Amino acid sequence: MWFKRVFDFAVAALALAVFAVPMLFIWAMVRGTSSGPALYWSQRVGRDNQLFWMPKFRTMRTDAPVVATHLLADPAQHLTPVGGFLRKTSLDELPQLWSILKGDMSLVGPRPALFNQDDLILARTEENVHRLLPGLTGWAQVNGRDELAIPEKVKLDAEYLRRQSFWFDLRILGVTALKVVGASGVKH
Repeated sequence: MWFKRVFDFAVAALALAVFAVPMLFIWAMVRGTSSGPALYWSQRVGRDNQLFWMPKFRTMRTDAPVVATHLLADPAQHLTPVGGFLRKTSLDELPQLWSILKGDMSLVGPRPALFNQDDLILARTEENVHRLLPGLTGWAQVNGRDELAIPEKVKLDAEYLRRQSFWFDLRILGVTALKVVGASGVKH
């Protein structure tokens, strides 16, 4: 586990250095195209179901309901002018590198649930997935992302719990890079 933490910290620090200028540009795009802050801090469920605040570039209007996107009747109506682009390219996720530096997240693990996703939190707890540090990407992410129903997502998260290793994490990171380039599995 200590090696995973060192690896996470080193990669997140390097990625923040590499993406610092693009992140400033994204910040300016969000601020210039919609009212409100550029960063959106959402309360998420971390290891052992402890809550933490996770940053993302804001892709939704400030009056959007605080629920998982799949629960919205028409998510597109809540997107900011650049929100769809940021989500499709996963650039909205870059501020989560901060959460990795802090130790609230890892590069690889189950995606952190929103504080009010009770069904997902309960299902993960029943499978002991809640014992894992949430990740920027994960096994469920690369196997369907937004397209997965909660039972399938939890099944894949539980499989990750059983199979986790440095090499498996590297495989997931590699597949993630390919999926991000192809904008695969992003609905809104």
